[in-house]
Amino acid sequence: MISEIQNQYRPDFVSAPGETLQETLEAVGMSQAELAERTGRPKKTINEIIKGKAAISPETALQLERVLGVPASFWNSRERHYREDLARVAEQERLKEQVAWLAKLPITAMTRMGWIKKVKDKVQQLLEVLNFFGVASPQELQNFWNRRVVNFRMSPSLGGNPWAAWAWLRKGEMEAKKVKCPPYDPKTFRNMLSQIRSLTVADPEIFHPRMVSLCAASGVALVFVPEIPGIRVSGAARWLTPVKAMIQLNLRYKTDDHLWFTFFHEAGHILKHDKRLTFIEELEGLRPPPARSPDGLEDQANRFAANFLIPAEKYHKLLRRKTFSKEAIKQFADETGIAPGIVVGRLQYDGRLPYSHCNDLKRKFEWVN
Repeated sequence: MISEIQNQYRPDFVSAPGETLQETLEAVGMSQAELAERTGRPKKTINEIIKGKAAISPETALQLERVLGVPASFWNSRERHYREDLARVAEQERLKEQVAWLAKLPITAMTRMGWIKKVKDKVQQLLEVLNFFGVASPQELQNFWNRRVVNFRMSPSLGGNPWAAWAWLRKGEMEAKKVKCPPYDPKTFRNMLSQIRSLTVADPEIFHPRMVSLCAASGVALVFVPEIPGIRVSGAARWLTPVKAMIQLNLRYKTDDHLWFTFFHEAGHILKHDKRLTFIEELEGLRPPPARSPDGLEDQANRFAANFLIPAEKYHKLLRRKTFSKEAIKQFADETGIAPGIVVGRLQYDGRLPYSHCNDLKRKFEWVN
């Protein structure tokens, strides 16, 4: 419905209701002075209404109804539409000065994935994008996210486009709002995480819907949103309402160790940190040295994810080995109840295993249309 309304034809020229009033006076053979006498309005007021300098108030509309026989509802509607058209024309002029902002967004990718419609007219395209974000202007969008994203960790080496990241976050927000959840319960969520951990050995067609369902049952909307050019992030956690959290993931790194670590990292934020914060992570391929936030919140989430996936005692026992063969890794993973790729990723991250070793134990995922 929004797209249909915004693409309707709107004339650049708008006609003031005073013009209609003047035509009505001419039709009934009445002068402005006589109308002023009959309505009790000053001549100057009548003249300013006709010239479009003054508005037709509801009181004046009633007086015009009595004098001219034209319903007050007509004059009120005429005045309202006139003011709306004036505002729309002014907005069109303002938007023309902002169309250059579109170049900062991955418009092609957003249209290809069906997030927005492709429109030839630049102003209409800008309106399409602003409607997607639910903001009045690019400046409001920047202000909105700057106030909310207080822990935005993007890799300096990889760069990144915050506008693209905000588009990805917005799509996740839109999808998460569709997920029905009871009020968030931390105890239920932690219990659900234990069940989700056991899904790391399952195939995507099994673990994906199951983990979404388990999260929703605890008040957390889990959404998977494909990455778009320029986002340089792999996960996000935030609160939609005081009783509904969301976790957003993509498949940027495409391997199971990254996917599962990111999920449990975001889950750690939900369980441990302030509801007013929004966390966006670029995990840099889980390569050392770890990215550290000044307040220590990222380190806390990292430790939560690492220890939830591989309990510290079991991991320390594994580290007593001097070498890590594929068979030893698979055996440890089986005993621990997780996918072997997660063990490989942890050992690589901790510098105990070269990044060139055992990567065939990692499972790779791809988006399916």
